[in-house]
Amino acid sequence: MPGRRGRRAGFCAALLTGFVTSLVTVGGVGPAAAAGTTPATARSEARVTTAVLDLDHPDRKPQVRGRDVPYDTASIIKVDILATLLLQTQDAGRGLTQQERTWAEAMIERSDNDAANALWRRIGLAPGLEAANKRLGLSSTVGGAGGKWGLTRTTVTDQIRLLRAVFADGGTSSASEPALTTASRNYIRTLMTRIAAGQSWGVSAASDSGWALKNGWLQRSTTGLWDINSVGRVTSGTHHYLVAVLSDGNTSMTGGIATVEHAARAAVTAARAAG
Repeated sequence: MPGRRGRRAGFCAALLTGFVTSLVTVGGVGPAAAAGTTPATARSEARVTTAVLDLDHPDRKPQVRGRDVPYDTASIIKVDILATLLLQTQDAGRGLTQQERTWAEAMIERSDNDAANALWRRIGLAPGLEAANKRLGLSSTVGGAGGKWGLTRTTVTDQIRLLRAVFADGGTSSASEPALTTASRNYIRTLMTRIAAGQSWGVSAASDSGWALKNGWLQRSTTGLWDINSVGRVTSGTHHYLVAVLSDGNTSMTGGIATVEHAARAAVTAARAAG
C-alpha cells in the first residue's frame, strides 16, 4: 500500500490534473466548486464524529467520539450499494454479471459516479438499500431520494455495523449465519484495498500497515461547505480496527481531509489505550 507521503502526493497530483472536476455532482447533488475552494460567504460549521471497533474484541461496543447523529454519506454509500447488490444476487442464486463487476470495481476503486448511478438503479434505489440494511443490522440509515444516493443519511454506529458485515461476522440474518457469504465479503474487502492513489486518504492515516477503505466527499451547493467521510479497516500495533469518521461543515476539501485524518488517528489511539 502507498505510504502516507505517497498518498498525499497522489492526492495533490489528482487535484492538479483536474481529477476533482469529475466530482462536481454526487448522486444528483447540484454543482460544486473545485476542491479547496469555497464561496466567499461560506463559514465553517465543521463537526466530526468517529467510531472504532477492535476486531480482536468484536464483542465490545464501538467507541464513539462526538455526537452519533446522521450525516450525509456522499460516496461512502457505495460500499452499502455493493453489499445490497451482493445480497440480492445471493437471493437470486447467481453471481454478478460481468457488467455488474465492471460497475462495482469502478464504483469502489475509483469512486465512479456513473457506475454508482447504474447500480443504485439496479438495486432498486433507496427501498432496495433499506431492505438490505435491515438484514445487515443497520437501523439509522435512510436512502437518498430518487437518484440522490449521495444524500443518504447515516451514523457512525451504522457504518460500523456495515463494516462488521464485511470484515467480521456482524450484520447477520440469523444468530449464526452471516447475511453476506464469505465470497461476497471477500469481494468487497478486496476492492476496498485497491482504492486509487489519489483517494487513499482518510482512515488509512491511522494504519501502521495494511488498510481497506472507502471515502466520500461532497460540496453542498446550498452552503458551499464540504461533507468529508472515511470508513474502513486499519491495522495499528497488533490489532485490526474498524473505523468510521463522518464530518460536515468543512470550508474546504483539503481542510476536511485533514480533520478526518486527525480524528481517525485520535480515535484509534484511544482504542489502543483501552486495550
